[in-house]
Amino acid sequence: MARRTKKPLPILEMVTITDVAAEGKAIAKVNDLVVFVPFVAPGDVVDIQLTRKKHSYAEGKAIRFHAYAKERAVPFCEHFGVCGGCKWQHLPYEEQLRYKQKQVIDNLTRIGKVEMNEVLPIKGSEKTVYYRNKLEFTFSNKKWLTEEQIKSDEKFDCMNALGFHIPGMFDKVLDINKCWLQSELSDRIRLAVREYCRTHEGYPFFDLRNQEGFMRTLMIRTASTGDLMVVVVFYHEDVEHREALLNHLAEQFPEITSLLYVINTKCNDTITDQEVICYRGKDHIIEEMEGLQFKVGPKSFYQTNSDQAYELYKITREFAGLTGNELVYDLYTGTGTIANFVSRSARQVVGIEYVPEAIEDAKVNSELNKIDNTLFYAGDMKDLLTQDFINDHGRPDVIITDPPRAGMHDDVIKTILFAEPKRIVYVSCNPATQARDLQLLNEKYDVVKVQPVDMFPHTHHVENVVLLEQKA
Repeated sequence: MARRTKKPLPILEMVTITDVAAEGKAIAKVNDLVVFVPFVAPGDVVDIQLTRKKHSYAEGKAIRFHAYAKERAVPFCEHFGVCGGCKWQHLPYEEQLRYKQKQVIDNLTRIGKVEMNEVLPIKGSEKTVYYRNKLEFTFSNKKWLTEEQIKSDEKFDCMNALGFHIPGMFDKVLDINKCWLQSELSDRIRLAVREYCRTHEGYPFFDLRNQEGFMRTLMIRTASTGDLMVVVVFYHEDVEHREALLNHLAEQFPEITSLLYVINTKCNDTITDQEVICYRGKDHIIEEMEGLQFKVGPKSFYQTNSDQAYELYKITREFAGLTGNELVYDLYTGTGTIANFVSRSARQVVGIEYVPEAIEDAKVNSELNKIDNTLFYAGDMKDLLTQDFINDHGRPDVIITDPPRAGMHDDVIKTILFAEPKRIVYVSCNPATQARDLQLLNEKYDVVKVQPVDMFPHTHHVENVVLLEQKA
């Protein structure tokens, strides 16, 4: 029997892009079919090669531009369109902010059916490049080749790459020449590591599919204080080669204040369950905000845009309306950054977080800043935040919640409704799940203020802070 071949998907010609959608893609409508297309702007007229087709929608890529939108910017990164990081470089920053504001309002009104008294203009980022304080790079012996490279006559003797994973390709890595997300020093460190490993024997780049090699990942963290952390992750121990590379880094970059390494023999790259060994300097860096110091270790969570984190926390504190007399619960407290930040304006702050190591960091940060009105507890939020917990610690006047992208568990929302704080400040990195939670909180709370904040220029991601007050 003859094998059935898939019918090639059609090309849609002269299609006008009309709007921006979720996940950074844009939208076109052809008859009743909604088509999602990356790296195009509303107003572009393009031919679209469909790559996936369902009954009510399709996905595709622009293969020819007939006209460009008026509101367009020239992407400044050579890796734009291949790297999955900055998907919106082709949109002027003012337009990015406009679409992010619209995304927040659409989610809150359509998903949450939320009535909003006041929606403040989105807080843009003063820095639109070099704004990140942390990047992680992956070593791979299977460098991703672009279509242009494949079509060229260029010979690729070296397939080693140090850079970012190609979206949807777990074992393919784009070799990064220059990244605009972190400081120029971060670029120099990454390139120096890549050059050393390529030009010295004994440093095979990792084969992610076959789980072979020596060099796995590289993490670089910077701080506004000038501290600089570098973490090199190796697949197995090789004292001679490991020390030679780390010594080279220490000599070439005296700016490094924390040089660490990990031996990770697992199948995945996460180091949360791995021992991190300090080779030179301290085992942490110090971040500073409004005179407060925060200890940031290799496994610590800290907002990756330090400047905008400060703006986000100021908005959170302002929305909380603290006078110095309030008991505050800080849910999903992480390393206690928000809890410690608002503590000077509250009677007491109780922080709750799932990760025990993060809670230890939170306690250290309170001690570091001589803060004595914070309490921190580690445990699953839905198990820890119970009616008994509230009876023991007191009914909060204000709850601040900053959950992960999935939002809050229904049991947590029920406990918040039982606790009946006067105000809730809900900080979210995902307005869609925030909208769902707000609908449940609507039983007892009104949305008073909404303040979107842009933490990640040139991406579709947006943070949103919402103030809720008890219904009269």
